[in-house]
Amino acid sequence: MKRSSTLALALACGLTGVVSAEESINSQARLEREVRHELVMLPYYGIFDNLGFKVDGYKVTLLGEVTRPTLKSAAEVAVKHIEGVETVDNQIEVLPLSPNDDRIRLAVYRAVYRQVALSRYALQAIPPIHIIVKNGDVRLEGVVATEMDKNLAGIRAKGVSGVFSVSNNLRVEKLSS
Repeated sequence: MKRSSTLALALACGLTGVVSAEESINSQARLEREVRHELVMLPYYGIFDNLGFKVDGYKVTLLGEVTRPTLKSAAEVAVKHIEGVETVDNQIEVLPLSPNDDRIRLAVYRAVYRQVALSRYALQAIPPIHIIVKNGDVRLEGVVATEMDKNLAGIRAKGVSGVFSVSNNLRVEKLSS
């Protein structure tokens, strides 16, 4: 009896829109957490891959670049199985096979992660600086602690032989006060 009277009061006061909007926000946040978790838990997701996503209601759009086609399909399968996901738009790009790009990836990795000031980032399970190489162009993605770390990573990547250009898209971590 109490439940039905509470529902009747909520309907009379027009509170149903507020409840459904709040539930929608909580559902969206939960979905985003679960998608992020599934992507970082993929077994072959590594430093030379960059995965991202957008959640729009019950639709998830996968973004980024990977070096293996199997990682692209594994990401889609992992996200499709999340409760609440109705459709997945897989826009992940598989980077072209190139011995030169492979050489550049390894050289940039060494240049960045062997730098003493940046070596602490290499100790994490998934290092936060991702190195994306496509046709000799390098893009750095991820999050670092300071502006100095961001600039240092960019300088180190630009110093690698054979690199045509470097886009430093590293974000500086915001510290909560």
